[in-house]
Amino acid sequence: MEPFKTFKGLACPLDRTNVDTDQIIPKQFLKRIERQGFGECLFYNWRFDKEGNKRPEFILNQPKYEASSILVSGDNFGCGSSREHAPWALQDYGFRVIIAPSFADIFYNNCQKNGILAIKLDENKVERLLDEAKQKSLYLTVDLEKQVISNNEDVNVSFDIDPYQKELLLKGLDDIALTLKLEDEITQYEKNHLLGV
Repeated sequence: MEPFKTFKGLACPLDRTNVDTDQIIPKQFLKRIERQGFGECLFYNWRFDKEGNKRPEFILNQPKYEASSILVSGDNFGCGSSREHAPWALQDYGFRVIIAPSFADIFYNNCQKNGILAIKLDENKVERLLDEAKQKSLYLTVDLEKQVISNNEDVNVSFDIDPYQKELLLKGLDDIALTLKLEDEITQYEKNHLLGV
């Protein structure tokens, strides 16, 4: 997993609450087992009509937001089933940061484990970011070490994150990489176990 320290990107205002994982990545696309290729299916039912044509009214289909890598959305983002494919789809599309007032717990943890920084912000601050991103191209810089979101103009917002999750993101460690850091101790334990020590 790539370490996350400072990230700058274009904010996309997805002004919806209760965005569930079936909308993020519909069930018909869950047959793949690798993590790549899900970006094209992200928000599929919102992005495309039944014939597979882009819906021009959907925010990600508007040229202004095509290069977005920071998603700003409403309350309870990632609710619904606990599919890990949802953060895979967001990441494969190009999102590295998601900002919302609240997240479903499992989705929130899946984001952090897959290198996406999910930031919980006060609803008023999220509303302000949504409004600004609708009015103009809003480029945000997210500094995980300092826990600050800024745009070098009128946005300078601090955010909280669990220190353990922050450390894993800064170092680019997922659960497997964290376990592999203990490989020598695990190997020694297995040897001792076989010898009955």
